[in-house]
Amino acid sequence: MTSPPLAQAKARHLAGDLPGARALYETVLAEQPDNADLRLRLAILELQCGDGDRALAQLDRAIAIAPSDVRHRAMRAHVLHSLGRFAQAAAALREAIALDPGDAALHAALGNALQAQADHRAAIDAYASALARDPSNADVASNLGNSHRQLGALHAAEHAYRAALAAQPAHALALTQLGTLLDEQGCHDEALALLREAVRVDPHAPAALINLGVALCARRAFAEAAHVLAQAVAHAPLNADAAYNLGNALQGLGRHTDAATQFRRATALSPGHADAFNNLGNVCTLLGESAAAAHAYDAALRARPGFIAAHNNAANLLRSLGLYDEAIAHLHHALVRDARHSATHNNLGNVLKDSGALDDALACYRQAIACDPHNALAHSNLVYALNFQAESADVVLAAALDWSARHETRVTAACPDAQPARPRAGGERLRIGYVGADFRDHCQALFLVPLLAHHDRTAFEITCYASVARPDALTRRLAGYTEHWRDVHGLDDAQLARQIRDDGIDVLVDLTMHMADGRPALFARRPAPVQATWLAYPGTTGLASIDFRVTDPHLDPPAHEHFYRERSIRLADSFWCYDPLADEPAVAVPPALAAGHVTFGCLNNPCKLTDRTLRLWAGVFARLPDARLIVMAPQGAGRTRLIERMRAHGIDVTRVTCVPFRRRADYLASYHAIDIALDTFPYNGHTTTLDALWMGVPVVTRVGQTAVGRGGLSQLTNLDLLALAADSDTGFVEAAVALALDLPRLQSLHEELRGRLERSPLMDGARFARQLEAAFRRMANVV
Repeated sequence: MTSPPLAQAKARHLAGDLPGARALYETVLAEQPDNADLRLRLAILELQCGDGDRALAQLDRAIAIAPSDVRHRAMRAHVLHSLGRFAQAAAALREAIALDPGDAALHAALGNALQAQADHRAAIDAYASALARDPSNADVASNLGNSHRQLGALHAAEHAYRAALAAQPAHALALTQLGTLLDEQGCHDEALALLREAVRVDPHAPAALINLGVALCARRAFAEAAHVLAQAVAHAPLNADAAYNLGNALQGLGRHTDAATQFRRATALSPGHADAFNNLGNVCTLLGESAAAAHAYDAALRARPGFIAAHNNAANLLRSLGLYDEAIAHLHHALVRDARHSATHNNLGNVLKDSGALDDALACYRQAIACDPHNALAHSNLVYALNFQAESADVVLAAALDWSARHETRVTAACPDAQPARPRAGGERLRIGYVGADFRDHCQALFLVPLLAHHDRTAFEITCYASVARPDALTRRLAGYTEHWRDVHGLDDAQLARQIRDDGIDVLVDLTMHMADGRPALFARRPAPVQATWLAYPGTTGLASIDFRVTDPHLDPPAHEHFYRERSIRLADSFWCYDPLADEPAVAVPPALAAGHVTFGCLNNPCKLTDRTLRLWAGVFARLPDARLIVMAPQGAGRTRLIERMRAHGIDVTRVTCVPFRRRADYLASYHAIDIALDTFPYNGHTTTLDALWMGVPVVTRVGQTAVGRGGLSQLTNLDLLALAADSDTGFVEAAVALALDLPRLQSLHEELRGRLERSPLMDGARFARQLEAAFRRMANVV
């Protein structure tokens, strides 16, 4: 019979009055020190108060008093498990099982202790023993599935989860676990249905809500994911993963400020949450908060040293800031962790290319492809970068065709039913769609403004598909010229293809090709009946799904047709129509008039400063011992390499001045210090040449075989300056030297070039728009 004080102690214990219950228990214990049941109750109370060691002391006494009572050993194992002492817990459970081998709960608890030690094979045996004694225990079956999954036995895991659900169809955890397993195996529809059912069964369970949200994010259903994950945060405000995944969903929606708030919340709740820090860095980068992004990446790497994604993201940020040496250091750290990480090799190639190490960049792209033959991004970068090195168009075409064989065919095989509508009848407005990532403060805007501002709205309906991460004032200006503006940065290729089909586009124009943020896989889906390229660069995509490429007669004489997979449509005058988008700075007089020597200059991208270019220039400087040279080169190892390469080609580097990358107004003002611009080879300057001409600086070019190597010829032809376009190295040197020695002619060119450019087809937006529109009509009629 229970004594009154003990009965009162139990009542207070059940009521949650732990201090009162303890006092009564201890009063009774003083009278009954050998009461094992009382010591068990005190152990439970001590554990509830958070004192595991005092709980174990009571249980040790209870076991000594009643060694055959399995309850004490089972409780001791429970306390040890709660303290994270899993091996000791397993030992205690084995002692309990020896006393009562038929108790299914003991076998299940042993499985839990072994699973916590990652001893999954032993855990599987324990769970199997538990289920042999209690086949309908859904919790045990679910845990059995988890251990099989950890060992990679996915079929056995699936069987165990389904057994759990057969025993208890509304088992939210088993629904979640089976759903995530099937999602990983590609059974996405059934997986999503299971995850939704888990939330329906237990709408407040954070695990169910989080996993459903993750699955929805993977399907780019970001709006629904954000709704689900907001509920997870509401029900589990201290769950860092709930906040982290809500941040991912908000980032997918383009709500970068809100995403940053959730990532910061996740890192506050879990200071070691490396993924949250990494993604915080990504959204800060998108928000233009470079210092905050760098801090976040550093925190991610402190939380997880060697974190490859954080090293890569930090490197990409540093690359965007022109800090190439620091970016390269991050990427080398990542490669130490995984020497075959394809994305790292690709990103290293990008940084090396920007810094002027073109050959090394190409090697990195090839290594990226070798590590992952399906890395279409690295393969695009290789195709584009080869344009800077190859003097023969066949080299680029072969690489582009290889891209198509590896990647385009996979897309078209997966989308066999993509059949766009046929073009409209001749009297209807033709719907033109422009797809690009550079509708912003970017050199492409210098060519998009004059075109979009002059399109004939009565005959053409214009839609722009802008994949712009950070829209700016130029984005808004360009949008104002179009009837339909689609912000598609958050859409994947399949979603964008559906949008384009829904819009009924007749001619879809790729403005990016294989350049950064290009979408060749979109065009492989054939969302429009006619697909063409323009503006990115005058080359080839190599895609079977691109029908036409816009060019001009100077870039591509008729004999060049075999250089391209696409059919060439030549505009009458020029591939380019330019608008400097500013009247300032004004043109200056040639600095040679005051300096007493000629200053040559080249403000092209450093990756165009190939050995071929430097050999060409060396001939000029050998003839003009007093001439100076200004080049644009980044600070750091890239500049040092360039100077050494110049020295190796015989250029006196004491006559060379390097200037950094500058914002557009300051960059244009740099031409005030230049008398004559020297072009690059085999990839000529394009925008840079027009900028130089706008600033009154004549450009001497070397004409090559490839279209990108004939840009100078095309532009100078339109200005009636063919004397500055040379077909040979010797002719290039002669043209440059002759102009340098003819100061009156040089001064005259400085005075008249801007006006000549303004009056030429190169700045006649209406004329260019009519020619391009005629080309679109021709394309639509041919297909």
